[in-house]
Amino acid sequence: MTAVQMQLNAELFGALQTISGDEGLMKKAVRSLKRIASQKQAKDENVMSMAELEEIVSQGEKDIAEGNFQSVAIDDLWK
Repeated sequence: MTAVQMQLNAELFGALQTISGDEGLMKKAVRSLKRIASQKQAKDENVMSMAELEEIVSQGEKDIAEGNFQSVAIDDLWK
């Protein structure tokens, strides 16, 4: 964990400690953090790993070598 991450953790837990006596504020904080976490998870799920990308490229190269492709005019790519 970097120094910046440690500082952010300290700030986060300090803020939580400040509102810990108020159930309503704690519920709001939990809802907000869950929303942020779900957005990050959705973003992470949309990111392709390097291994996945390499597999797609490898398969594409095999298809081209075997002649298994259809040529497309460059202008058709933007239609």
